[in-house]
Amino acid sequence: MNYTLNQLHIFQKVVEHKSISKASEALHLTQPAVSIQLKNFQQNFQIPLTEIVGRQLYVTDFGKEIYELVSQILNKAAEIDFKTLAFSGKLTGSLKLSIVSTAKYIMPYFVGGFINDNPGVTLKMDVTNKNKVIESLQNNEVDFSLVSILPDNIKVDYLTLMPNKLQLIASADQKIPARPNLEFLKTQSLLYREAGSGTRQIMENYLLDNKVQINKKIELTSNEAVKQSVLAGLGLSIMPLIGIKRELKSKDLKIVPMKGLPIKTNWYLIWLKGKQHSPIASSLLSHIKEHKNEIIAKHFEELN
Repeated sequence: MNYTLNQLHIFQKVVEHKSISKASEALHLTQPAVSIQLKNFQQNFQIPLTEIVGRQLYVTDFGKEIYELVSQILNKAAEIDFKTLAFSGKLTGSLKLSIVSTAKYIMPYFVGGFINDNPGVTLKMDVTNKNKVIESLQNNEVDFSLVSILPDNIKVDYLTLMPNKLQLIASADQKIPARPNLEFLKTQSLLYREAGSGTRQIMENYLLDNKVQINKKIELTSNEAVKQSVLAGLGLSIMPLIGIKRELKSKDLKIVPMKGLPIKTNWYLIWLKGKQHSPIASSLLSHIKEHKNEIIAKHFEELN
């Protein structure tokens, strides 16, 4: 047997993606490089690990068993790295976050520098809707959560990260009156997030406060789906500007001026009140407090 950790890692990704091309994208390698390393690894075995049927890659039963062992070996190799870092006095372990779906445009910028500075820290970030975020926080399954509406059913401490603005959005091709009003809004199809979404809650509160009854509603389960549907001309939606910066800049989407808009909230990093933070979580919180203003100035200045 003569194989390298690099070959094990490549084989693991090929099995997980069931595709050489997708594995190469995940590994940031060329397809020929992945194919060569997979072939070199296969040469250690007389039994095929994978097979091609048509144009689809399949993992053989033998390959699945080898995959399980490979995963164990790679996990142990990672433990060696973590132990080395720990004995050097560096942070090691995992950091768990749950964030609402729109926060995926924000949170990576606030944790990126910290993760890069601490190679012994692994990040697990669950991107879901507000209800599930609060549930994971309530169950003490995560260190922090990122939301745009503070929960009222559990006690939390929080750090205000940055402003959150929501506007009524339409496709660039949609005809809008020169002075659109609430009566105009009542005649339009409106695109909603699913129940449990913070964005949906904010939108429904706005419509309720302004006594706007929408007759035609379309429900979608992600901000990306809402954005693509607005681009396709299926209707209007009230959306956070953070998720549509590029489309507004390219003028594929436009803001529809409307009474009571924009809606202004904040993004909050929250944690259970009284929670005893791990050294990693405490260090991340200190990092964010120290670098928050420069991160906002560099990446989000136009949203202030």
